[in-house]
Amino acid sequence: MATYSKIPLSGSTDGRMIAIDAIATAGTLIHTATSSATNIDEVWIYAVNSSTSAVKLTLEWGGTTANTDHIELTVSGESGLVLVSPGLILRNSLIVRAFAGTTNVINISGYVNRIS
Repeated sequence: MATYSKIPLSGSTDGRMIAIDAIATAGTLIHTATSSATNIDEVWIYAVNSSTSAVKLTLEWGGTTANTDHIELTVSGESGLVLVSPGLILRNSLIVRAFAGTTNVINISGYVNRIS
């Protein structure tokens, strides 16, 4: 039977939000997945935009190749907790990073369900 452990994003300090200060690749570290080849990290990410303008957010999901590893969306101004990753999975120490069109206005929060 699988075991679920809810943990903070590894790029977060004690579960606090992560300010996205990068505006290009390689982005701000969000999470490094489990090193296991058999365990899975189910990653839930939410974004908050503190500016009054819409800002493009790019997640680098496991790599930095634009055509295959990027998840892009525009986060509307003064928005709160926009779902960015609805439990997408990673493992084998793959990394999630993020960059935005404007520095330090997008904040990331979330958690990981580590499944073993």
